[in-house]
Amino acid sequence: MENKLKVAFICVHNSCRSQIAEALGKYFAGDIFESYSAGTEAKPQINQDAVRLMKELYDIDMEKTQYSKLLDKIPAVDIVITMGCNVECPYLPCKYREDWGLDDPTGKSDEEFKKVISIIEAKIKELKERLKS
Repeated sequence: MENKLKVAFICVHNSCRSQIAEALGKYFAGDIFESYSAGTEAKPQINQDAVRLMKELYDIDMEKTQYSKLLDKIPAVDIVITMGCNVECPYLPCKYREDWGLDDPTGKSDEEFKKVISIIEAKIKELKERLKS
């Protein structure tokens, strides 16, 4: 069994977009890559709207297996995906990186949240296909 690639989803706070990406990465692409998330600042808890909507949409309880953490708490990774934090984007050494340019839905409506979640789902599936080939 060859080692799976490790993918880190990174944003400043590691409480919302990167957590959703970690959860959906595990859910949709766990057979292809390992998912991690981290940020340059940790929050005491994952965004509660994100937690609620992920339960509602996918029956995933992010608080069971995930928590907000700093970059030095994850293993060395092959791929870094930044969520769209412009100049503040944390740097992590990796073989490949890309930015998904997602707006932070924190404090916005469920509709906005669901939009971001569905974009993340599509991007995870697309990443999985690219890494398969």
